[in-house]
Amino acid sequence: MRPGSRYASMPLMPQLPLTGGCNCAAVRYEVSEPLVIASYCHCKRCQRRSGAAASPSAHPAPNAFRIVNGEDRLKCWKPEDGGEKWFCGDCGSSIFGRNLSHPDSIGIRMGTFDEDPGIRPSVRAFVASAASWEDLPDDGLPRYPRSRHA
Repeated sequence: MRPGSRYASMPLMPQLPLTGGCNCAAVRYEVSEPLVIASYCHCKRCQRRSGAAASPSAHPAPNAFRIVNGEDRLKCWKPEDGGEKWFCGDCGSSIFGRNLSHPDSIGIRMGTFDEDPGIRPSVRAFVASAASWEDLPDDGLPRYPRSRHA
């Protein structure tokens, strides 16, 4: 990492609760404990859902994530062979995913936090499906061809 880079060192622990939500502010959430891990997903489904080459998600401790406003505005897409994708039904913002078969079952989309969540992605998953139009960065993060939970 480059000296002076914003990724050169981990940020200070943010004040809890962490807060975030969608673009139109109809859906709001809180995270009451420090985040456990953050990851990049390169699967084709996340590429299509996000419109980007990878989707960064932060994973909270069990029971630390809760919707505090707009639960009735949330919509869910649940593919047969994957986890739930939750988004605002008004503005379309992707807010979190949930896959109960994973130990860290909630993945909060990192772009939805109000402030720096105090964690950086430390792993890359589904790199076998990585977008051909963007090279994977040489960042030293562990890479998994498929799920890191497999």
